[in-house]
Amino acid sequence: MKIDSIYNGIVLDHITAGKAMQIYYDLGLDKLDCSVALIQNVKSKKMGKKDIIKVDQNMDLDLDVIGYIDPDVTVSIIKNGETIEKKKVDLPKKLVNIKKCKNPRCITAIEPGIPHIFNLTDEKNRVYRCIYCEADK
Repeated sequence: MKIDSIYNGIVLDHITAGKAMQIYYDLGLDKLDCSVALIQNVKSKKMGKKDIIKVDQNMDLDLDVIGYIDPDVTVSIIKNGETIEKKKVDLPKKLVNIKKCKNPRCITAIEPGIPHIFNLTDEKNRVYRCIYCEADK
């Protein structure tokens, strides 16, 4: 299989195998009007298998969404066929409007317009808690 390199755009690399589709939809890449290549289960010496996403246009990415789904992703910005910037994504300390609180009695379920905010309370186990009701995410 041959996937061409991109001239201007973004490459999301080192995605844990099987997580690329979630990143694709949560970032809204399915709504773009450009080429997006989603490559799954690519052989990797470091990871065994990995996924890769290539977007053939530059855009603003919500790194917190990517970090929440898979904190080991590398984001490369490509311009004129060259990598001009590489970013390592981290597990975000706070999530704002990325996921909704599952507690039906939470103020966010009762009052429309209140932002859904979660703080990282256990980094090792990736546990987030709603700042309003303390429910786990």
